[in-house]
Amino acid sequence: MAHFPQKILLLGSTGSIGTSALNCIRRYRERFSVTGLAAGRNHKLLQKQICEFRPEAVYIADPLEAERLQNEFDRIRVYSGSEGLVELVKQTKCDIVLNALVGAIGFRPTVTALQCNRRVALANKESLVMGGDYICQLLSGGKGKLLPVDSEHSAILQCLNGAESSTVESIILTASGGPFRNLEKEKFSSITPEQALTHPTWAMGKKITIDSATLMNKGFEVIEAHHLFSLPYSKLKVWIHPQSIIHSMVEFHDGAVLAQLGVPDMELPIQYALSFPQRFSIKGKRLSLPEIGRLDFSEPDLDRFPCLRLCLEAGQMGGTAPAVVNASNEVAVQAFLEGKIKFNEIAEIVAFALRTHKNTPADSVEIIEETDRLTRGNIFKNILTKR
Repeated sequence: MAHFPQKILLLGSTGSIGTSALNCIRRYRERFSVTGLAAGRNHKLLQKQICEFRPEAVYIADPLEAERLQNEFDRIRVYSGSEGLVELVKQTKCDIVLNALVGAIGFRPTVTALQCNRRVALANKESLVMGGDYICQLLSGGKGKLLPVDSEHSAILQCLNGAESSTVESIILTASGGPFRNLEKEKFSSITPEQALTHPTWAMGKKITIDSATLMNKGFEVIEAHHLFSLPYSKLKVWIHPQSIIHSMVEFHDGAVLAQLGVPDMELPIQYALSFPQRFSIKGKRLSLPEIGRLDFSEPDLDRFPCLRLCLEAGQMGGTAPAVVNASNEVAVQAFLEGKIKFNEIAEIVAFALRTHKNTPADSVEIIEETDRLTRGNIFKNILTKR
């Protein structure tokens, strides 16, 4: 049984997942306390969070902002720079590291937290996409514990409920299909960032919202599920489910199918990851199936959404291929948001990166991070600088 209050180190505290996590902590102040916070650029919100939650240590990316925060809050430790996140994780005493960072920057803190034998509530899906094999080696060696924050993987965890993987016939991860699930492929080139940032059911940050529109996000989640639940890709399926009510399903070898349902609210899986194996109450909107009326499902169109296909191919290739997809996608999504490329060119850039990569085993942090760096350089040199 866990002791209370559980000390939380929250990485990505000013983002969508981070602010939702702080709502959960506010709800149960007697059960959770904040021992550390990390933010990227939103120093004003971080400052407010410091005043409210009184952590012992914080991280801000900009060294100048870090100096300013240190002068204002002289009782706390302030970290910044490229190694600051790792030092924050190493030096901050906590029970749970909630990694809500966005992108490849979250990989090293996840590894560090596990090496420090911490319990990690993982919302940073890039950690498992980039280095799932390496992270699983740490876990199998008795280093730390990993719990999913994504609604889909939280749903799978709840449906499995400790069942042996040998009893699982398949796992179905659901996807809303994004805002363009019914749009003709010929119109994809004219999609604007503003249109792509309008998600039909979930409120999320910019990067994951674009990934949801391309279905790259669902590909990442398949790779995550492969590592989290030790299942082959042949047992992992994706269904389009526009209502986003069923978050995932598990089909067992006797034909029984268990599904986890709930309103699309990220505070539910976040709080479950923090309270696991207990379940704390949340006041709010409840699921009413009669009000919804119907639940629809369909197979994804891999021709219209090639990012999903590319991600699944990279997952099956293994090695450093998933890290290549992740890095190239990050660069392409940012270029799209900045108006430098078209929506349909995101997949083209990822395909180029995967095609020109020589796959190798991803058996060290250094190899994984070097793959990330080289992939980004490859895209900037051969594609973006020529536009």
